[in-house]
Amino acid sequence: MSDTLLRQHHGAVLQLTINRPQKKNAIDNGLWIALREAFKAAADDDSVRCVVLHGAGDNFSAGVDLASFGDSGEEEHPFESAARAVADFDKPLIAAAHGVAVGGGATVLFHADMVYAGDSLRLRLPFAALALPPEWASSYMLQANIGAQRAAELFYSADWIDAERAVALGLALEVVSDAELLERALARAAAVARWPLSGLREIKRCLRLPHRAAIDAAFQAEQAAMLRQAGSAENIEAVMAIMEKREPRF
Repeated sequence: MSDTLLRQHHGAVLQLTINRPQKKNAIDNGLWIALREAFKAAADDDSVRCVVLHGAGDNFSAGVDLASFGDSGEEEHPFESAARAVADFDKPLIAAAHGVAVGGGATVLFHADMVYAGDSLRLRLPFAALALPPEWASSYMLQANIGAQRAAELFYSADWIDAERAVALGLALEVVSDAELLERALARAAAVARWPLSGLREIKRCLRLPHRAAIDAAFQAEQAAMLRQAGSAENIEAVMAIMEKREPRF
């Protein structure tokens, strides 16, 4: 297991902690691979009945590490294969999110069965500002979670969403103090993990099966759109503006 993704067992609960606090837990290629492999291993390990995903330090995840998002040497970019591994995970997944949750650090939350928000949570879907389409099948998952109009507002505006609004929109179950956040998520996970694994898997299957085709279609549409937009003049200008700490000139 990579030192940028920590694994800790609490009985039948597996805690996965994104561990790049000095980078606001931004996710580079190695960490995407670690996340992919961790979720695949957890799916195959019958001693694991529930997973809790958390971020070390003051943040959940700032999303893709733009400084290290180049060619990974794999046929499918680990960003995409990690997304598939999380979307296909067949056991309960609980997220404990605090601080910033941006881009991929936000859209991963839409695949969690339950999300607990720390009071410092600030979530953002920055895709319009980057001249990019959504990812992680979020173009479908967000609509399925909160409705089409609210999803459109969040995507088109790229607004910041605080913890209280996240709960009001249905993106999280409840707001918990940052100090108590992980404990709350682990306690809920322990309550879930006391039940038989076979039943938990069947519940997850029944919850997700009606959405499976739409999730697959969203992955395909988003990947095609990303190929059209990534590296476009607008996308390059957006990224350069971020790196140069200035307003973009579209």
